[in-house]
Amino acid sequence: MRNVINISLPAEMAKAVRQEVKRGRYATTSEFFRHLLRMWNNHQVAEIVAKSEAEFAAGKGKLLKTLRDLR
Repeated sequence: MRNVINISLPAEMAKAVRQEVKRGRYATTSEFFRHLLRMWNNHQVAEIVAKSEAEFAAGKGKLLKTLRDLR
């Protein structure tokens, strides 16, 4: 089941999206926005990983040798 989200864009942004679809880079406007959301999600994950790496480098991490160490 798909959920529908309607958004309003300024005319210039809407035109840019339509142009990208017309150029064939995306099959539909929905595909364009799904791509943007995937990129946003990947960015969020990358930020979490970077934060975790920084904490580990600062000595705040814990090295797990087995799954039992998660407790």
